[in-house]
Amino acid sequence: MSNKLLLLTPPFTQLNTPYPATAYLLGYLLSKDINASQVDLGMRVVLRIFSEQGLKKLFEFAHLKADELSNNAKRISALKIEYISTIEGVISFLQGKNNMLAYQICDSDYLPQAGRFQQMSDVDWAFGSMGLIDKAKHLATLYLEDLSDFISEAVDPYFGFSRYAERLGLCASSFDELENALQAPLNFVGNILLEELEKEMQLLNPSLVSITIPFQGNLFGALRCGQYIKQKYPNVSVCMGGGYVNTELRDVSDGRMFKYTDALLFDDGERSLELYWGYVNKEVHKESLLRTYIKENGQIRWCHNTEEKDVPQNDLMAPCYTGLNLDDYLSVVETANPMFRLWSDGQWNKLTVAHGCYWGKCSFCDTSLDYISRYEPNQVSNVVDRMESLMSQTGRNGFHFVDEAAPPALLKEVALEILKRNLKVVWWTNIRFEKRFTPDLCRLLKVSGCLAVSGGLEVASERILKLINKGVTLEQVSQVSKAFNDAGILVHAYLMYGFPTQTAQETIDSLEIVRQLFENGCVDSGFWHQFAMTVHSDVGRNPEKYKVEITTKEPGAFANNDVHFIDPQGAIHEQFGAGLKKAIYNFMHGVGFDYKAHEWFDFRVPKTTMPHNYVANAIHQYRVSLSDNQQVIWLGKKSPIVLYSKNKKGKSKEMADLHVFNKQEEIILKVNADLAKWLDKVLDKCSVLSKDKVSVGDLSTQFQITGLGDFDAFLNSYAGQELRNIGLIVV
Repeated sequence: MSNKLLLLTPPFTQLNTPYPATAYLLGYLLSKDINASQVDLGMRVVLRIFSEQGLKKLFEFAHLKADELSNNAKRISALKIEYISTIEGVISFLQGKNNMLAYQICDSDYLPQAGRFQQMSDVDWAFGSMGLIDKAKHLATLYLEDLSDFISEAVDPYFGFSRYAERLGLCASSFDELENALQAPLNFVGNILLEELEKEMQLLNPSLVSITIPFQGNLFGALRCGQYIKQKYPNVSVCMGGGYVNTELRDVSDGRMFKYTDALLFDDGERSLELYWGYVNKEVHKESLLRTYIKENGQIRWCHNTEEKDVPQNDLMAPCYTGLNLDDYLSVVETANPMFRLWSDGQWNKLTVAHGCYWGKCSFCDTSLDYISRYEPNQVSNVVDRMESLMSQTGRNGFHFVDEAAPPALLKEVALEILKRNLKVVWWTNIRFEKRFTPDLCRLLKVSGCLAVSGGLEVASERILKLINKGVTLEQVSQVSKAFNDAGILVHAYLMYGFPTQTAQETIDSLEIVRQLFENGCVDSGFWHQFAMTVHSDVGRNPEKYKVEITTKEPGAFANNDVHFIDPQGAIHEQFGAGLKKAIYNFMHGVGFDYKAHEWFDFRVPKTTMPHNYVANAIHQYRVSLSDNQQVIWLGKKSPIVLYSKNKKGKSKEMADLHVFNKQEEIILKVNADLAKWLDKVLDKCSVLSKDKVSVGDLSTQFQITGLGDFDAFLNSYAGQELRNIGLIVV
């Protein structure tokens, strides 16, 4: 057996881009001279199934259940020749290898169509006459989703493109159902999964296989892989970690889990996996392991050496994508909504600006867990170094900063560093709608490549926002989201209903605020979800503070995360879901703004108490005050000043033309010569490429000493406003 570590992502995560956990770990392990490699089994399985040979076998397998199929599945089965003959062309197109096929895909005679196409909105309206590739991607996505529906009905009820057997992992406080499913005979998808796993085991001959389980939908696939390895390769060690393990399995006591893995590793995996690798190779004693469960003498044992520390963020390497064929991934378009597309369309290099959440106080969030509670920012130079490294590795210049909430001060410095290095990138991230995101900072982020932000508005009610401890106000959300949108940055809002003690009135008022945010061009998209209580949140740990009654029984022996509760003071929250989602679907399409809030529901609800112009007033009243320590930055360009004399009534006045411009426009400022000469020097010093850091206080002092007057007054003058429009910002 070789001394090699295999990092494995089980089915299924995303079709468009690799889930980054193994790439993060691989970058670190290679820096420690550990012989490691990685494989995305989910993508391997997808490409095996969705091929000419794969579909032939699929339809042969499904033929055994032909009499039990729905009319939709029977239609797909009847069109099997059309699916088999088109599948490899569609996959190649979605991989970006055959764009010319878009013309055929958009022709209604090319793709076989089933149930998903019947739910399709007007694609010509959604994508326009110029959106041929996008329209074709959307149609090809519907085609694949039809096949996915067929697989889940006729072949494998657990199948889903971004999840596998997710239901088995949801609230699995008992291991019984998972155990029963794992003892059942292999099905069509399971056979392909294990065939692909066997190829890797034969090729690499690893001594340790580390499996990441980011979501419930990866749990069953991970266990199936662990089962196979333990049965066929009993001398190979298996460990598991990832988001699902971190949140759900912290109190696991069911020893059956350890039939499929030798260890569970928690929280950041770099150092704990390095130590476990040493343990497997008999170089590290079990007492030295970090946040690790092992099974010893029939008992589950917690091994945690408190003297061991996680690897500092600045000591980590850039993620390494070696072993992942990026050309295999599929760029799908599930919806025309530009914000939603970021999750499924195109490949994104994943990076973190800061570990944890700089706020870390929201009562519904898992604030007791390491991935939230331990805030540790990266050095800006390291972040941008990693960006350059990933661009070189992958050939892609798109980045998703996967922070819980990216800090505005750090984003500002990252943006400046991107501009100083003249990197041509695009990026998006998660934020809090906090006041430090001023219009000028949003403009800076946009110029550096920011496409979009997503942020938690949660419940648009002042009382609930305080109870949640969100640290923002409705007025602030209105102003900040508008600042992002005015800068040309898409805004997505995460929305919540059903927080403890939330009344029907507060739900309707929240919907009205959301309506106004869309109508006033503050947000582009949003998604409502019903509040779920977890054991790691402040609500879950202190339910009495939020006036709810816990109904969850004693913790189960397997997964423990969700907490069931009764809210005796709140509304019947479940009944609002359909109406809220219907309303926001219409708002995202720019319609329904004239509906009253209560018209979205098929039961009696109160009328809103919010003023119809609340958001508009908040935007109109927004004022940004400058402070002396803020930095002044010049993002524009300028030509040498042109001096001339202006005669009026026999008096001569020295004037100058100052040409300033950006990529889109150019203006000529006609100002007095002294001001022009001063600006000519100052704009160079304030340039984003300058080594100088110039503050408002510095310029105010210089402006006054030079005899030009009050700097604030100048900034608010016509010439000052024109400079700001072109590219003079204060952040």
